This record gives sequence, C-alpha cells and structure tokens, in this order.
Amino acid sequence: MQSAGQTIVIIGTGGTIAGASGSATDNVGYTAGQLSVASLVAAIPALAAQPLEAEQLAQLDSKDMDHGTWARLARRVQEHLDRPEVRGIVITHGTDTLEETAYLLQRVLAPGKPVVLTAAMRPATAIQADGPQNLLDAVAVAGADGVRGVVAVVAGQAWSGLEVRKVHSYRLDAFEAGADAGPLAVVEEGQPRRFRDWPAGDALGASLLPEDASAWPWVEVLGSHAGADARALDAWRAAGLQGLVLACTGNGTLHRALEASVQTLTDAGVPVWRTTRCAQGRIVGAAGGAAAALSPWAARIELMLALLAKRR
Repeated sequence: MQSAGQTIVIIGTGGTIAGASGSATDNVGYTAGQLSVASLVAAIPALAAQPLEAEQLAQLDSKDMDHGTWARLARRVQEHLDRPEVRGIVITHGTDTLEETAYLLQRVLAPGKPVVLTAAMRPATAIQADGPQNLLDAVAVAGADGVRGVVAVVAGQAWSGLEVRKVHSYRLDAFEAGADAGPLAVVEEGQPRRFRDWPAGDALGASLLPEDASAWPWVEVLGSHAGADARALDAWRAAGLQGLVLACTGNGTLHRALEASVQTLTDAGVPVWRTTRCAQGRIVGAAGGAAAALSPWAARIELMLALLAKRR
C-alpha cells in the first residue's frame, strides 16, 4: 500500500556516483565513495524544494560490498519504511554489485513502498557526470504514485530488483534485465511510464540477516569452463563450504572434471544449485531447479537466504 507521506529518504553507500578524480576528463581513474550523499543532493538544484532526508550509511566502493553492510542497510531501510511520513527510499550505490544488493533487499523486504537504487558510471567530477540525472530520476520514481518494491533506476530506465544485471563495463546504459525481460518503466521528464508490474513478493524480514558477517553461511560461485579443474572445489569442501552455486555452460551443463567433486559435496549434504553463465535465458528441463532463472550472483544470495532461514 502506498504511503500518504511525502518524505523521500536518500541513503548513501558510496560508489562511483560519489567518486572523484583528479581530472574532469578521467572517467576511469577515479576513487569511488569520496563525496557525501548530502553533497550529491545539494548539487542538484531541482531537489532543493523537495521534502528530503539524506543520511550516510556507508562510504565504499561497491566491489567491496560486504554482508555486514547489507544487514545494516536492510535494517535501516526497514526502519524508514515503517515511518508513516516516508513515501519512499533512494539508495545511492556503486554499479559493480548493485544487482546483488537490489536482489537481496527485494527478497528480504518486499516493500510496499518504493526502494530505489541508483548509481553512476562516471564519477561526480566528470565533465558529463551521469549521477545527477540518475539521482533526480530515482527521487522522481520514489515519489511517484503506485510504485512499490525494490527497483534500480539508471540511464532513464527502471529495472526490477529481482532481474537487473550489469551487462557493460563502461557504457552509461550499463544495465539490463535477465531472464529475457525488459525494463519495468522509463523515466520521462520526471515521470515514470510503466510497462510491467512493480516487484512484489513475501518479505523474509531484515532480522534474517546477521549483523556479524562471520555468521553468514559460506556460499561460493564456481564457473564451469574449458579445462576445468576440481582442486579448488575440493579445497573449499575441506575448508567447510556450506553451499555452492555452479555457473554452468549453456543449459546447465557441467565439465566432467567437476562431476565427481560436486557429487561428493552433494553426498555430504552441501546444497549445490545450477545456474547458467549465459547472460540471457534460463536453464530449461531436467537440469533446472531453484536457481534455473537466476544469475549466479542472485542464486548465491538466494541460497544464503535459504540456509539462514533454516536456522530460525
């Protein structure tokens, strides 16, 4: 149900959108997470008259996102969602792991209000920085009527938190949706034009996530590829691996050199899920399962959540 409140809370976690470089023409040699979220908001005159709150939860390069930060973020977002005066949340984030954070938050919170992640491919110091427009669009989506769930708003498009994937290393429009899906909406002059339903589902609850990072189950992703070798997998098993996601070739196929070690892991009671390493599509047929339509990274999160739920 959409809140009657008007306040948009903007939570900063760092990323390229808050990055700075020594040269305005350098779009790659920058340091992420240098500017505060308050300064990002202050740099956009169009946001000055809006009822906003800005707070800094973290200041990191999203390649270094960690489980403890995820737990703190989920709890803080839920606290703001519970406030009747809050209409929606915007989270500034790095692009590298945005898809993982979005998936986690949607599965854990499944919010009835909008939770909008936004990011940038160029640092804030760039001549043509993309962060300001992305942030402005994210605030517009968070304040629009009828929006709910976790979405990512980048380059004028809104993506489902359950589907969004980073597919390009440099382009400004670096995101698409997996599972052969398209964007949920486009943002046109501050108004979202919706094509599909906003994300929905049952909330697992932020309390499921341990604040102590060492209490999270150890789940890894292993890719199948030409010349695969099982020694790394055997080492993980010996070290206490608790779950494995296989990024398989094609329609869930696995190199024969890995089969015996995977079977040993399964026989020991360690869950093994299969995904495809292909950028689009899903595993069809007998090789499918719980992760058939998920990216390897979303599958890893889903498996961690399943293991955490068993502890309840």
